[in-house]
Amino acid sequence: MTKKIFLVVILMTFVGITSALAKDIRTAIFKVNQMECQNCEKKVRNNIKFEKGLKKIETNLENKTVTITYDADKTTVENIQAGFKKFNYEAKFVEESKEGENKK
Repeated sequence: MTKKIFLVVILMTFVGITSALAKDIRTAIFKVNQMECQNCEKKVRNNIKFEKGLKKIETNLENKTVTITYDADKTTVENIQAGFKKFNYEAKFVEESKEGENKK
């Protein structure tokens, strides 16, 4: 009986590790023309962070871009764009890369 419990625990641990390794983490870059000042940049960071599945948000005021790392199992580029619309900003999708891919 103890051996069976031990095997079940080992199997559950292995399944948990492999599913954690199999996450589909992606990074998308958006052009946000309304982001013209530091307050706009702060507005973006403070509002978009509430969207489901986001892992990391970086803004670049000079280029008017927002780079978002997200879990593709929990959200999509379209959902992120809809999140920008909630606070009346338009985010144009520029490019996307998958974690582990080399950018060209």
